[in-house]
Amino acid sequence: MRHGTELGRVRGLGAAKSGVGHWWMQRVTAVGNLILMLWFITSLVRLPGLDYVSVVTWLRQPVAAVPLLLLIVSVFWHFRLGLQVFLEDYLHDEGSKLIALLALNFYTLAGAAIALFSVLKIALGA
Repeated sequence: MRHGTELGRVRGLGAAKSGVGHWWMQRVTAVGNLILMLWFITSLVRLPGLDYVSVVTWLRQPVAAVPLLLLIVSVFWHFRLGLQVFLEDYLHDEGSKLIALLALNFYTLAGAAIALFSVLKIALGA
């Protein structure tokens, strides 16, 4: 027995009508996180020291600031995608689910904004 419409099967949409976009973005951000974290760890290891002056001097270079900004965006996006799936799967009350998703969005945006602002403030020498 087949479920759904012919158009739904062609588009690859299941019962949730959302396809694989969410799943795919989790994988893309995971790969991005892996690459950027390897860059970040390697960069920190190669610094002469982890004191304030060394790190600030390093972070004021565009070659350091831009990938770090990308890492922040990718990590927070991946975090949000993963927790969204968890909340949608394990919270069954629609009211609780809505509040939890709103809190997740607020927390993610606030955390990312603070991190981005902090890096930009250092990178731009403010």
